[in-house]
Amino acid sequence: MQFDEVVKGRRSIRGFKPEPVPKALIREVLELAMRAPSSLNTQPWNFYVVAGPVLDAIRAGNTERNLAGVPDSREFRSHGAYEGVHRERQIEIAKQLFAAMDIAREDKEKRQDWVLRGFRQFDAPVSIVVTYDRSIHGGDIGPFDCGAVTNCLVNAAWSRGLGCVINSQGIMQSPVVREHAGIPDDQVIMICIAMGWPDDSFPANAVVSNRKSVDEAAVFIGFEGE
Repeated sequence: MQFDEVVKGRRSIRGFKPEPVPKALIREVLELAMRAPSSLNTQPWNFYVVAGPVLDAIRAGNTERNLAGVPDSREFRSHGAYEGVHRERQIEIAKQLFAAMDIAREDKEKRQDWVLRGFRQFDAPVSIVVTYDRSIHGGDIGPFDCGAVTNCLVNAAWSRGLGCVINSQGIMQSPVVREHAGIPDDQVIMICIAMGWPDDSFPANAVVSNRKSVDEAAVFIGFEGE
């Protein structure tokens, strides 16, 4: 695909076919993603690519601990609840997804099932856990660079026919992820990405989020007369 087709066509995939993704294809996607820019070419990112019984164990532990009320232990900093226009956008995409999945506001069972899907990393055949070196923990540059490589990763995957969703629910219980994926203490868990072949019959996969316009987001300075 052309670059514009990838960027404009990509969307978050939350329903996957059960077929496995070849390791060679994942390596190809990672190789492309790692062309992402990073501060001073430090390339702080690492990837723990998990599938099969190990991923199943992470799903089970993540779900069990969350249902038992174990507090969130994600390792990135949170700003707390969204407010204002950011909250409005959050509600808007939730309404789009719930409408696609026929989840009524009062249907607690379906709403909980949707949340549990996130804990299970949307039952994707692959989860890529993105980490960065703890030696640079405490600043914003390392996480910023991980965001850049994650963006490149999901676009590279889309260009190869693979779907992804960037999913912080999958790492809500970081001790579980650390244990089963064998992530050493010198790594900080940043995010995980659920990956697989998109299931076109899954209604939420057709949802395309609305984006604010360039005029809303950008301020042009020094372009008088254009």
